[in-house]
Amino acid sequence: MAKVFVVTSGKGGVGKTTMTANIGGALALLGDKVVLIDADVGLKNLDVIMGLENRIIYTLMDVVREKCETQEALVRHKQLRNLYLLPASQIATKEMLSPDDMKKIVADLEDFFDYVIVDSPAGIERGFRNAISAVKEAIVVTTPEIPSITDADRVIGLLENHGFDDSEIRLIINRVKPRMVRRGDMLTRQDVEEALAIKPIGIVPDSEEVIISTNKGKPIVMEDNSRLSTIFQNIARRIHGEDIKLESMTAAEGGFWSFMRFLFSRNGSGKG
Repeated sequence: MAKVFVVTSGKGGVGKTTMTANIGGALALLGDKVVLIDADVGLKNLDVIMGLENRIIYTLMDVVREKCETQEALVRHKQLRNLYLLPASQIATKEMLSPDDMKKIVADLEDFFDYVIVDSPAGIERGFRNAISAVKEAIVVTTPEIPSITDADRVIGLLENHGFDDSEIRLIINRVKPRMVRRGDMLTRQDVEEALAIKPIGIVPDSEEVIISTNKGKPIVMEDNSRLSTIFQNIARRIHGEDIKLESMTAAEGGFWSFMRFLFSRNGSGKG
């Protein structure tokens, strides 16, 4: 029986789909049989990031409409032979998919895979409810910016309302800029943990490599000499349950909240 989880975020543009492709690829490199479900009906970006857009015959909506069996719609990755994709349809809308549809699709797949990973649309509307309906665990992706963290906190609250407990919700901090953290212009890991009350399983730096890999249709985890590849492989190993030290956002301490605490403590010191 597969482990089934969703990769989600409250805010668009935080790199959620890139996380899905690379976590799936990293688990496949560890020898797991993995299927990624693109639940972002109407947009379908996951196939492009994986370089599989020209191999699609059937989509998620073809399965829902019973034009094909679930297994028939799967697209196998060209290099990672134990990684598969169930692509979304670009000509459908999220309202055409229901939570019951998603539950049936996951049920069709979970006996054949080690991991089923659902790439959720951003936001908290119908697409989000569809994506979380059949999963048992969640990975929330955020960036170390206040609007993104505020949205992530709201998503975590919604997941808890749907019955997820703390052990079933994980966190990835994406697009970290170490120089900004060192200058105190970006939140630190400690700040994010305090705000969301969840320990991250991955800290991913902002990098041009991700843009290049996306344009090539090749997940960065497949690049042998890339630091980012190692980071994603470590995330996969933590998902496996291995105790691996988390990458640091920067060697320096402090950050925006640390700076604000310092500022308020100075202003309240009795001077003036």
